[in-house]
Amino acid sequence: MADESAGARAIQHDGWGELVLDRPARRNAITGPMVAALRAGLASLTEAGSRVVLLRGEGGAFCSGLDLDAFGADPAPAWRASFQETWSGWHRDLYLSRAVIVGALERFAINGGASMAIACDLLVAGEGATILVGEAAQGMYAPMNTAWLRLKTTEAIAAQLTLAARRIPAADLLRLGLAYEVVADDKVLERAREVAAMLAGYPGQGLAAIKEAMRRPLHGPADGIFEQLRTPAVATSAAPRRVERA
Repeated sequence: MADESAGARAIQHDGWGELVLDRPARRNAITGPMVAALRAGLASLTEAGSRVVLLRGEGGAFCSGLDLDAFGADPAPAWRASFQETWSGWHRDLYLSRAVIVGALERFAINGGASMAIACDLLVAGEGATILVGEAAQGMYAPMNTAWLRLKTTEAIAAQLTLAARRIPAADLLRLGLAYEVVADDKVLERAREVAAMLAGYPGQGLAAIKEAMRRPLHGPADGIFEQLRTPAVATSAAPRRVERA
């Protein structure tokens, strides 16, 4: 299973598993080691027979985005040089995974965290939860959010999330088709686990077959979108900065 000290851990259940962003003191902010552990955890769960994987954050929040302190450390951590490749590789893993990814959106998913929430096949969100794709307001690019929104939504919906750079509440996520269910804030994890266990109880390989069919490229390999969109066509020198939380 994933190395807990790296900021992520995997928990195997009967036919399904949990993949946990486990840095609650940092609101599950993203680092290179965390992403590497998430990739290893997803692989270990599927190898152990999980047909459904619940992606969640520890401590009652999903993810606050990049850990700016870790990225800005001097000297730079060794993982920073290869982070973009690791990050896009993680999203490619999610895209290609035969397991159904169920998400538990508690409180907030910001920037990089938003891309992981949007990546989930079925997202259970709390009534007070929000997604913020705020990179545009910082003068930055949002490659993984843009990639997933291009895959899952219309350009008009993608524009609402990326160009406006505003918080999208759970009710609007449901209306836009980006959330599967909206439940009381204190019931998110319970309901997400129920959904994961329910799907894992389906017989045969129908889940994997249906997901593969939905992702099967018709005109070239669609998973290449993550590498293709990693670098912006318009140069920007802006650096990450903290996002104000309501």
